[in-house]
Amino acid sequence: MRRVLLSLSLFSFCVLFAVSSRGFSQTEKVGDRTQEPKAPLMVAFADLKWLEVPGRKGNQYALLSGHPESGGYAEFRKVPAGTVNELHSHSSEMTNVVITGVWYTGTDANSAKDFGPGSFVLMPADWIHVSGCRPGNDCVLYQQSNGKFDYKPVTKPQD
Repeated sequence: MRRVLLSLSLFSFCVLFAVSSRGFSQTEKVGDRTQEPKAPLMVAFADLKWLEVPGRKGNQYALLSGHPESGGYAEFRKVPAGTVNELHSHSSEMTNVVITGVWYTGTDANSAKDFGPGSFVLMPADWIHVSGCRPGNDCVLYQQSNGKFDYKPVTKPQD
């Protein structure tokens, strides 16, 4: 029961974060006129539509806003337990909030740190890192980026 309440609380926080980061306000000034208030974005976790992440077998996403193929976005991401993402980077800054599971990330496998439910991870653009989901439970993340989603593998330099 406690895990369910924690998950629901984290989900609520993530939706509020997504809404507030999109710049919603009571009114918006456009030129010399004021527009009507925008509608809030409200999505129940049970109503999310999950799709396969292109090129990331087993990973799924549920889009909340934006366009991850071309620009900024907000989404939930499911990553199977035991997933290992070798050294890579992303073109855009990326924010992750862990909902379930234990997500890890760091500059290499030996220094990667574990992040459990409720953890916040802000990764700068072009940061070279490893990441993944520890064995045991699948990871669900709230993910937001100011640019498109990409996965750029990095080869290790030869010793």
